[in-house]
Amino acid sequence: MFDSLFMRLRAEPAPDPLEADDARLALAALLVRLARADQDYAETEKAKIDTILAQRYTLSKPAAATLREGAETVEETAGDTVHLTRLIKAAIPYIDRYDLVVDLWRLVLADGTRDHAENQFLRLVAKLVGVNDVNSGMARQEAAK
Repeated sequence: MFDSLFMRLRAEPAPDPLEADDARLALAALLVRLARADQDYAETEKAKIDTILAQRYTLSKPAAATLREGAETVEETAGDTVHLTRLIKAAIPYIDRYDLVVDLWRLVLADGTRDHAENQFLRLVAKLVGVNDVNSGMARQEAAK
């Protein structure tokens, strides 16, 4: 499963569309990358990622944790964020990318603080997946509820 995603991450100029499992893994890797942006990948963030993945994909907690663990490996070797977000943008319709930004904001807000590095990274990712600042702000408000 990792091999096909790694090949797509390194494809130039445009990779083939992602299959469902690869799209899940890429999205999970983006969540992990965001959680690691502040150099403090806390257990609360891991638990929040598991919750997000379980809800998004109707997974059990153990299955979500397994997906996150695989995503940790992908995130470590994925290269730059532009390639990762390009795959997600190509594979996921806009409304789902907006929902992704809501989930990303939920992750940032999970520990009760908005770390500058996470905040800055999320703003970049939102743009890279095609969600503008106004909609990202609306997603943040939705996540804060």
